[in-house]
Amino acid sequence: MKSTVTVLAFAVCLSFPLHAAEYEVKARYPIAGTEGWDYITVDSAARRLYVSHAVRVNVLNADTGAAIGTIEDTPGVHGIAVAGHDKHGFTSNGKENKVSMFDTTTLAVIKKIEVGKGPDGIYYDKASNRVFTNNHGSHDITAIDGASGDVVGTVAVNGNGEGAATGQDGLVYVALEDKDEIAAFDPKSLEVKRHIPLENIKSPTGLAADVKNNRLFVGGHNKTLAIIDAASGNQIAQFATGSGTDAAGFDPSSRRIFVSNGEGNLTVVQQKTANDYELMPPVETQASAKTMTFDKKTGQVFLPAANVTNTPAKEPGAKPVKTIQEGSFCILVVGK
Repeated sequence: MKSTVTVLAFAVCLSFPLHAAEYEVKARYPIAGTEGWDYITVDSAARRLYVSHAVRVNVLNADTGAAIGTIEDTPGVHGIAVAGHDKHGFTSNGKENKVSMFDTTTLAVIKKIEVGKGPDGIYYDKASNRVFTNNHGSHDITAIDGASGDVVGTVAVNGNGEGAATGQDGLVYVALEDKDEIAAFDPKSLEVKRHIPLENIKSPTGLAADVKNNRLFVGGHNKTLAIIDAASGNQIAQFATGSGTDAAGFDPSSRRIFVSNGEGNLTVVQQKTANDYELMPPVETQASAKTMTFDKKTGQVFLPAANVTNTPAKEPGAKPVKTIQEGSFCILVVGK
């Protein structure tokens, strides 16, 4: 996931059998600063939100939005992973090729860990008690022990990992954005076991898993969501999404799939059975509302958002300069 700033956004999380329109933004949690951001992570058990914010991570109470503290000195931070059993957290610091390991109680940094080049997305596998960071610069994945913080090896996926989820078979499935495929690796042996080509999916980013039914849900930048049988690798169904897809989630209670799209909407698909799906009405958000996290305890969705001004670049071919309006950065809480 590329580090980004987004315009003021809102999205929804749904609960079966209600319609998408019955959900709304319930609250906004303000965060000071005009820096950019990327991933947001919710620790549903501890009721904390971890928000990447350029050179730090803001930590909020997930239920009230109250500021708990910050994790400082995380240059180019992309994401946050939590190993709850050991009360350790980890941030992927893209600009220094390191991961910060911190104490989730005090938020104090325990140490910094050298990983591959350009660490981006980061995630935790409970069964192996390991944290994995997708390294875009070295096209691999670094494995870190959740208790000690020691690097235990490297997964040679030969691609740029994005969304990831642990499947029914215990393998970790990760979308490779530059390969148009899903790689599956053993989190203990670190061996890549499978490569699943994606039919009609380009630049896959968001990925979620239904462990019970052994299904994978992956969204790409060509405005398509695919439903994949993880056992066979076959595509069961596909649905149109918005453009700029960057995240996906699955609620096993309501059996709904969510895909957040940068063009300004949230795709919602209802799972009727393992092989039968229905596209629900899309939820209108705002342009660039592409990053989200789903709270399995409350059924809410959290999204970072802000007012952003785009100024044309002075040099030909350069990207526009994005400026975040002071006081506009916040976390949107969406629910019933």
